[in-house]
Amino acid sequence: MIFSLIAAMTLADIEPKRVAFSFDDTPRHAGAFFTPEERTQRLIAAMDEAGVEQAVFFVNPGRIENAPDGEARIDAFVAAGHVIANHSWSHQWLHRTDTTDYIADIDKAADWLRGREGYRPWYRYPFLDHGRRDLEKRDAVRAALAERELRVGYVTIDNYDWSLDSLANAAKREGRSIDMAALCDLYAETLVMTSEHFDTIAQEQMGRSPAHMLLLHETDIAANCLGTLVDQYREAGWEIVTADEAYADPLFDFEPDTWFLGSGRVAAIAHVNGASPRILVHERTDEKVLERLFEERVIRHDD
Repeated sequence: MIFSLIAAMTLADIEPKRVAFSFDDTPRHAGAFFTPEERTQRLIAAMDEAGVEQAVFFVNPGRIENAPDGEARIDAFVAAGHVIANHSWSHQWLHRTDTTDYIADIDKAADWLRGREGYRPWYRYPFLDHGRRDLEKRDAVRAALAERELRVGYVTIDNYDWSLDSLANAAKREGRSIDMAALCDLYAETLVMTSEHFDTIAQEQMGRSPAHMLLLHETDIAANCLGTLVDQYREAGWEIVTADEAYADPLFDFEPDTWFLGSGRVAAIAHVNGASPRILVHERTDEKVLERLFEERVIRHDD
């Protein structure tokens, strides 16, 4: 198999399921539940209470132009023990953007981030868009990242946390009655289910369970429900680890040679090994499925 290089690194003992948390799009705009400052403080407090020692926040410095408190919020995450990394300046789709302009956008963010406390030289593609089927564009950006000594801040657990957040914010603004406990249960259940899905793929394709990286966004739903999420992970036998530990995994040194990169690194490896994309995505990365579950389980229809 293509991935025999890393499969050969399998430990003799069964490894525990491990996951680190990453939050994209920081500093994010206000939601319907909290001001951005309130969300920042609630996220910090929730991670502290749940024992999440170190998450990584992938930063778009260009968002600060419309978020005067954005830099202070980023600094607050770092002061709480978390780390920051590059998510580009303005969050562009690679497949829709001129390659030179795209790389310049990475550089602009890097200039802002370099030298800041808590900075890690990791780059996460906005929208997890590596250029889609344009392999020439994919390879040009890969080469640019290598020249700049930026490593890809990949995810292994793709999910639609942002969709559940959008549904909750819309319901809140419309004045609908929300069962917050049910919302948090659906959120946590969905993320743990997708985590189990990608861990099963990893064990089938790689012969081991890597230190996973969970895709999250800096959202109101995360601020509301992170404690429930951590509880459900631990109940399912998962250990929460640091971003540094996750990116110390051998996965960090492997760039899958495929166009199928938008569902995370484990799925990409499986695709290289011949798996169909159809079986690699989880049903809860379907917005219609999430809309149905949200309506059935979260909205109170008897009020």
